[in-house]
Amino acid sequence: MGMGITLGSHLTPLARNCIETADVVFAALSDHVVELWLRRMNPGVRSLQPYYRPGKSRMKTYREWVELMIAEVRAGKRVCAVFYGHPGIFAWSPHKVLQLARAEGYQAYMEPGVSAEDCLYADLGIDPGQVGCQHLEASQLLFFERYLDTTSHVILWQLGVVGDRSLGRFRTPDAYRELLTERLCEDYPADHEVIVYRAPTLPVERPHIQRMALRDFPAAGFIGQETLVLPPARALKPNIVMRARLDALDAVYGTGREPTVSA
Repeated sequence: MGMGITLGSHLTPLARNCIETADVVFAALSDHVVELWLRRMNPGVRSLQPYYRPGKSRMKTYREWVELMIAEVRAGKRVCAVFYGHPGIFAWSPHKVLQLARAEGYQAYMEPGVSAEDCLYADLGIDPGQVGCQHLEASQLLFFERYLDTTSHVILWQLGVVGDRSLGRFRTPDAYRELLTERLCEDYPADHEVIVYRAPTLPVERPHIQRMALRDFPAAGFIGQETLVLPPARALKPNIVMRARLDALDAVYGTGREPTVSA
């Protein structure tokens, strides 16, 4: 189940019902207040957080989570696992335990939730249908040769552990963000305005939005849960060849519509 980002505001009626009626509820939540709130719906909540350890690979922790969850399913219990936001986004264990349960003949499904991406679109006023959005886990820009579409919004996630190859850190030092900034300056001018964003997790909070030049990103206020948004740096370039072919089709089938984004 995805509980959404903001406590109490994003939980769907179906997700709430599943939590209330489950025999066992596993909670992959880092906030003790949120766990207490869940226990008001179901006293059988079991926190998965204690399986994290400094220096311990997160992948090992996630595999342990899967074993815990599937063991209760095999025992014939109705099991619910609750994750922040959408349980299928930047979350390995929900996908894995669903695959395992289904392979063994059990009924299993994922209930979507309001994600940080959804909050970002609303808080920053971005319509992904205008010029598009390219989403990447930030470390991929350092681990692989990825190509950025600078005519679209580029959104980089999991900045807190950018560059971590051990999977054992909860946060990498600022020098890793400096290296990420150096990589981004290969595609963007250093004075390009970027946005550091963090969605509110409590109803009384406001979204955290910092606008700055790309060069200043390493010095931005940072607690490790932020997302970096790079607005378009270049305008869309008309595809002359395809437009000519569309003109030919319009001549046969009737007048075409104006493009969504004019160049």
